[in-house]
Amino acid sequence: MQTISGAELKRMILSAAASIEIHKQDLNELNVFPVPDGDTGTNMSMTIHAAANDLRGVDGSELYAVAKTAASATLRGARGNSGVILSLLFKGLKRALKGHDSCDGILWAQALQEGVDAAYKAVMKPAEGTILTVARVASEEAAACGAEDVPALWDVVMTAGQKALDDTPNLLPVLKKAGVVDAGGKGYLLILEGMLAELRGEPM
Repeated sequence: MQTISGAELKRMILSAAASIEIHKQDLNELNVFPVPDGDTGTNMSMTIHAAANDLRGVDGSELYAVAKTAASATLRGARGNSGVILSLLFKGLKRALKGHDSCDGILWAQALQEGVDAAYKAVMKPAEGTILTVARVASEEAAACGAEDVPALWDVVMTAGQKALDDTPNLLPVLKKAGVVDAGGKGYLLILEGMLAELRGEPM
């Protein structure tokens, strides 16, 4: 698959929501930052399910309409720090896809970067070693690789994101002390994994 259509993006987001739901409790158990309240999985699930619920009422034929619906729904349904950041990442997706009928790897890399920029600008004191770091490193590697076809780009994004996630305990002492990676960062990768599953014809 060289490009992503509106219908495909809709299915990708639905698959991502299912991925988070499946692993929700695992994410809750990882949650120690900023406070160990064990709700990151629940918050991210509620946030992305707001998008999934709204998208079920969209025909999915227009790429920007899908991205716009997902962005507004996640903003409205955002819960907790991780949910707010996730909604901002979807906001970047909407911005980048405006005016496009399909999305190739280069445009998706731009969309990832738009989301990261929006998130960093909105967070008063961005903390490294969190979902922000994982999303940023993944977007930087995506931009650097210059892959036009979507599967090739996704491989780069997943590899870079996993490496960044594995490094989060080195950036946040509270994670190293607890012996865990960042829950929000892990949730972000699960969303990407859910999307990838759909691209491979194996939706969650």
